Amino acid sequence: MKFTALLAGLVLGTSMVSAEHHGLDAVLKAEHRSETMARDVYRHPKETLEFFQVKPDMKVIEISPGGKGWYTEILAPYMKGKGKLVLGHYDKNTESSYFQRNYKSLMDKLSGSPELYDQVEIATFHPPGVYDLGEMGTYDRVVTFRNVHNWMRHGDDEMAAIFKLFYDSLKPGGKLGVIDHRLPEDREKNGQGGYVKQSYVVALAEAAGFKLEASSEINANAKDTADYEKGVWTLPPVLRLGNEDREKYLAIGESDRMTLLFVK
Repeated sequence: MKFTALLAGLVLGTSMVSAEHHGLDAVLKAEHRSETMARDVYRHPKETLEFFQVKPDMKVIEISPGGKGWYTEILAPYMKGKGKLVLGHYDKNTESSYFQRNYKSLMDKLSGSPELYDQVEIATFHPPGVYDLGEMGTYDRVVTFRNVHNWMRHGDDEMAAIFKLFYDSLKPGGKLGVIDHRLPEDREKNGQGGYVKQSYVVALAEAAGFKLEASSEINANAKDTADYEKGVWTLPPVLRLGNEDREKYLAIGESDRMTLLFVK
């Protein structure tokens, strides 16, 4: 599925490296991000995409961008006219009203700004078992942001299948970038409250055939105690407790997050 029109305006530098960095900087400061860039202080998108070694001329699939497409706002214009961005999203034929709303929200976002998103393609990633990411072995990067904890309810076999799908979708030497809310290794109840042990994600990826290339503390937050009654959603941006201890949770900021890069 594609949306058509032109995005004007990213002035590139003379060298390949400076052109890439200038393009990403320009996107991060662009007007279309005026309501979302406040999260940059917690999510470090420039450092994260550089750590994942995402280049604008690659074929990249973002898995489960959600209805808001926070990273899609960055990746789509950054890659426009140079590479290909695919979004692995819910099955549009789902019977779930929640997934229908989520799908519609993202589609409305894309169709509402064709100057940004006309070249974005949509694939199906809908656990459990409904997957169509297109031709296998053709992607340079698979990236997913704060999603592993959502898939865990489907069980160990499905988690193994998901990571094998990621592996099979990549070219030889292609890479998988994963971010999620991090549970301390000495805690029990992995996955509860949205927090996941880093060792669990590494084990899943390695069982699928990946090698851990690097880990980063780009998105770490030592203030996050990961022990809230309402889980990670106690913290911003959700602030599930509303005004109760609001300033306390705002002072903590967004969650402590693992940032992992795997290679095929």
